[in-house]
Amino acid sequence: MSHLSEIFGSNVFNDSIMRERLPKATYKSIRKTIDEGLPLTLEIAEVVSSCMKDWAIEKGATHYTHWFQPMTGITAEKHDAFINPTEDGKVILEFSGKELIKGEADGSSFPSGGLRVTFEARGYTAWDCTSPAFIKNNTLYIPTAFCSYTGETLDKKTPLLRSMECLSKNAVRVLRLFGNEKVSKVTSTVGPEQEYFLIDKKLYDKRKDLIFTGRTLFGAKAPKGQEMEDHYYGSIKERVSAFMKDLDDELWKLGISAKTEHNEVAPAQHELAPIFTTANIATDHNQLTMELLKSVALRHGLVCLLHEKPFAGVNGSGKHNNWSLSTNDGQNLLDPGKTPHENAQFLIFLCAVIKAVDEYADLLRLAAGNPGNDHRLGANEAPPAIISIFLGDELTKILDQIAAGEDISANKAGKLTVGVSTLPALPKDTTDRNRTSPFAFTGNKFEFRMVGSSASIASSNFFLNTIVAEVLEQFADRIEKSGDLDTEVNNIIKEVVKKNGRIIFNGNGYSEDWVAEAEKRGLPNIKSYVEAIKCLMDEKNLSVMEKHKVFSRVEMHSRYEISLEKYIKTINIEALTMLEMSRRQILPAAISFGAQVANSINQIKSCGIDADISANAELLQEVAALTAQLKKEITLLDEKVAKAQEPDQDTFSQAMYYRTEVFVQMGRLRAAADKLECIVDAKLWPFPTYADILFNI
Repeated sequence: MSHLSEIFGSNVFNDSIMRERLPKATYKSIRKTIDEGLPLTLEIAEVVSSCMKDWAIEKGATHYTHWFQPMTGITAEKHDAFINPTEDGKVILEFSGKELIKGEADGSSFPSGGLRVTFEARGYTAWDCTSPAFIKNNTLYIPTAFCSYTGETLDKKTPLLRSMECLSKNAVRVLRLFGNEKVSKVTSTVGPEQEYFLIDKKLYDKRKDLIFTGRTLFGAKAPKGQEMEDHYYGSIKERVSAFMKDLDDELWKLGISAKTEHNEVAPAQHELAPIFTTANIATDHNQLTMELLKSVALRHGLVCLLHEKPFAGVNGSGKHNNWSLSTNDGQNLLDPGKTPHENAQFLIFLCAVIKAVDEYADLLRLAAGNPGNDHRLGANEAPPAIISIFLGDELTKILDQIAAGEDISANKAGKLTVGVSTLPALPKDTTDRNRTSPFAFTGNKFEFRMVGSSASIASSNFFLNTIVAEVLEQFADRIEKSGDLDTEVNNIIKEVVKKNGRIIFNGNGYSEDWVAEAEKRGLPNIKSYVEAIKCLMDEKNLSVMEKHKVFSRVEMHSRYEISLEKYIKTINIEALTMLEMSRRQILPAAISFGAQVANSINQIKSCGIDADISANAELLQEVAALTAQLKKEITLLDEKVAKAQEPDQDTFSQAMYYRTEVFVQMGRLRAAADKLECIVDAKLWPFPTYADILFNI
């Protein structure tokens, strides 16, 4: 048996382990809970917990934890040992059904957006049996949802599970109208590509900005960046390759199907892509992937940076959220087949996505937003901040023909020759790839390309699931009321193309012409994360999330407050770090260098010779001017941070002040410092430069 076959899923309490270890009746019952959403009885949980404990102990586990995903964007865990003391001073190993199903965590210190107050600490974790338990670091990890004592969700998993249920219900309803009686469940499936940077830990440890904020707050461009395009898909360096091998082993043990890995565009940047799985499991797997990227990197003397823009002047990192719909009998509902113009079922689901994305573009823009992603979106390295859909010429043509009432014709997939006689002709895809599109159809799925590299993919998927479920429900209502499937489907497609076709754009999303065109079409251009957060309080968004029971209005308001607070705290930490570094490192280095230049002038003059010291004088003048500018910008940033922290501001106004005043002033301070970096003696510069960091692995 190969190494991969032996280790893949070896640390996961997966279906094959359950089938092997559980009694048949128990296995069938737990499968019904997973597949059909039927309630799980305590009796069944007792049997499962016993088998799970025995398996975990055999694997070396001593503890268990309810693993959950609070609104911090990362995961949380509290470890309990399996031991239970006995009267004779020894212990027995126990793990009950109650302990499996439910846990308790202190909920007071997690973000709640006002749902909880400090003295109300109780929070509950509830087993999510649809995502398998696993072992990591001698601990049994049990994926769970997290809610407050009063029942409001405090995590990202609960709304994701809710959204998957409402999407399945409405998708199945539409499929029934097309005569698909065997389909009982539709699942959103996701394959998230993950970009990241690797840098040497010794250099990382010398940069307070990387330690405190995850990105460089100062740094002049290196002489060489990514302009030679020699890093993208290039030969992987030995040290990085060793890291990737260890990472693969750790991911495969956890059943994470890491499939593709390569160098990305920017120096020191890389990408990892898994195979599709359900949105829930994909979210869990991506959280684990981010954790393992960091921990495995440290074993190799490296640090993994997941920030969206750790280095100015080179491409940042994103996470492509590849999303599709799969039925329990194996159909991909977004697969056009060989004749998409004849496939009414495909076209109705395609139109549901088009209508949903057009009408709820603001929610998707929010889902992709975070403080780090503000540095990328619309910066000619990532999709623009304007949401649009790329369909490709063939599908666009088909929809336009239906809308116009014309006879439908489809392009026949041609052959692509590669100009070498020994290589075969390749089947030509019906669409090219459009890397500038934020939401692109790529053959049998949609690729949501705006998501930030550090973000949980849960938000993107629970918003996407919910808005598509809403439109599918509307379509089902119309078709049922009409009683004429063919006529109503045709009417729906025509209406979607005419009303929502504005969202379809197959051109260059980086061009200024598109910005102007999008404005004409009435598409929102939400340029910052703070502005995007406002949409959580829009009535249409509150209504759709409440209607499908994904969020209550109270829960939506809590997300609004949490998101604003996150932005405020992030920019405040960055600003304070800039002040610390500029005052205690950059300013002293600049003054020392200026003194050196001044001393060199005095020493030359003292020699009594008529030497040309104009270069020295000009350099001193430049250093002195930049040093004074640096000090001025430090003072201004300090003042703006103090003003931002004044009391009696509403959260949105405070966040906007951080965006429009503090963040902008941070840029001015950086500009002065980066100019100094280019002239101060390298021996005096207080921390590693971009040239040191990006080309030193």
